[in-house]
Amino acid sequence: MTQTTIKTQNIAAIGEEIGLDLGKQMVKAYQDANPTDVSAYLIGRNILEQILAQPGCVGIRFYNAYNELGQKTLVYVGVDANESAIITVTSVTTTGEFETTKGIVADRIKPIRTEGIDADDWGVTND
Repeated sequence: MTQTTIKTQNIAAIGEEIGLDLGKQMVKAYQDANPTDVSAYLIGRNILEQILAQPGCVGIRFYNAYNELGQKTLVYVGVDANESAIITVTSVTTTGEFETTKGIVADRIKPIRTEGIDADDWGVTND
């Protein structure tokens, strides 16, 4: 097994399911300490899948940022097995030539403010 393979497995394994109770506790602690801050961000599946589908992508790095209007947001990029941001992607064309394109650097999240709503409200609808 190569060192790159070992690193890939470790990076790809970052993150774990923590359960609803611990999740609520963590969200409540943040909301209590930052009552007027953005409570959550909503990111669609399509862009996440596009980032993860880039060659060599094993994870996504999220950066705190301000958008063009000065609003708090996230910028997110794919990372490779060396934890380097994927900012260019090299591929081979059908004619056998190398082609370099830009990697995906994304934003356009939906910020969610839940002032006055406690951590027990996860936006769940009971249909």
